[in-house]
Amino acid sequence: MKIKLILALSLFVFSCNNINNSKEEFQYERVKEDKTVVQNNSVSNIITLNSNDQMKFDKKVIKVNSNQKVTLTLNHTGRFPVSSMGHNFVLLKKDIDINEYALSAAGARNSEYIPEGDNELAYTKMLGGGESDTITFDSPEPGTYVFICSFPGHYQLMMGEFIVK
Repeated sequence: MKIKLILALSLFVFSCNNINNSKEEFQYERVKEDKTVVQNNSVSNIITLNSNDQMKFDKKVIKVNSNQKVTLTLNHTGRFPVSSMGHNFVLLKKDIDINEYALSAAGARNSEYIPEGDNELAYTKMLGGGESDTITFDSPEPGTYVFICSFPGHYQLMMGEFIVK
């Protein structure tokens, strides 16, 4: 009985596989995820920061010189619109509670997720896929600051250190 069942199942599987002899060709793009973010030790006051649809910045550390202008360009290299996958760069003042800030930012939809309170040193506009924004600002006092994306839910993955030397 077992042999008949195995034979019947084998014939069924074999016949199902041969119903359509034409093979469909599937094309897909393999996304190679870089699990390590290369840390650049160079100090420059001209910065290009890229963001993507996987909620990542391409830099976790930005180093600048103090007492100079900083020019930062944020590129959103993804495809999704600002309404579903918006990104910005927000440089926070020292000693700001990031979780509290992000909670306030989530409720500030009408101001591109920049809440009231003057807790930012600089920020870009909110960008959708394919967009970019360039800002220029004075570098803050020497020290380590935090930068984030303030779009709701993004800050935990999109956060880094802004080091002023």
